[in-house]
Amino acid sequence: MSVRKLKPITSAQRFRVVNGFDAITTDKPEKSLLVPNKRSGGRNNRGKMTMRQIGGGHKRKYRIIDFQRNKTGIPGEVMSIQYDPNRTAFIALLNYQDGEKRYIIAQNGLQVGQNVVSGKEGIAPEIGNAMPLSEIPLGTIISCIELRPGQGAVMARSAGAFAQLMARDGKFATVKLPSGETRMILSECMATIGVVSNSDHQLTVSGKAGRTRWLGRRPRVRPVVMNPVDHPMGGGEGKSSGGHPRSRNGIPAKGYRTRSKTKASNKYIVERRKK
Repeated sequence: MSVRKLKPITSAQRFRVVNGFDAITTDKPEKSLLVPNKRSGGRNNRGKMTMRQIGGGHKRKYRIIDFQRNKTGIPGEVMSIQYDPNRTAFIALLNYQDGEKRYIIAQNGLQVGQNVVSGKEGIAPEIGNAMPLSEIPLGTIISCIELRPGQGAVMARSAGAFAQLMARDGKFATVKLPSGETRMILSECMATIGVVSNSDHQLTVSGKAGRTRWLGRRPRVRPVVMNPVDHPMGGGEGKSSGGHPRSRNGIPAKGYRTRSKTKASNKYIVERRKK
């Protein structure tokens, strides 16, 4: 009896994790919420390349996302969970009782057929509901947070991101952000209950260079192999070190703080993010 020999598993195959795309219920977007998304390829109005490592990629259309969640008091039924090529998180299509349809950022655990609602009073702190920080119980996990009332979500809205409501004092709420920073935010600002969907995004292994090209990213050359005229870390004989890590403009990396000490919003930061 012959024994079949199996091929050894490569390191890339061993650590490749499939995204949770089983949560997606349809691959057909809502046409009324699509707009053209023209790409620049990193060129300006004269066709001159002004941004490196940008170009190519699959053609996309932009999905209009409701970051403000300003349709208050009207329940919306989750019609489908969809993939959005313009962001890491999944999106959910809502059909409101008045017939309007909108896309929102989907939270983990959001199911088709579930009703979500946004508003200030009488809203239960359940997954997918949006409400002011003043109405959310302390210790709740939140995401899609505003920094100014009516601005729309600008923080904790990428795949797997979440923050935690720690305390309230007067007109401010203290929130611990994904970066580890703890800061004060106006209690009138809206936030969504739950963790942003597609938490497995960070475990994705592309597997080949072509998949990166599909995303519109061109190859990047390491600074240490450049010439001194091209980068501060370039030059040298053989495989000599590139010196202290820094950007093309000479700004040091790895711990160098670039935030202005006179920035007005510094007074709202309770604890800086960890290095």
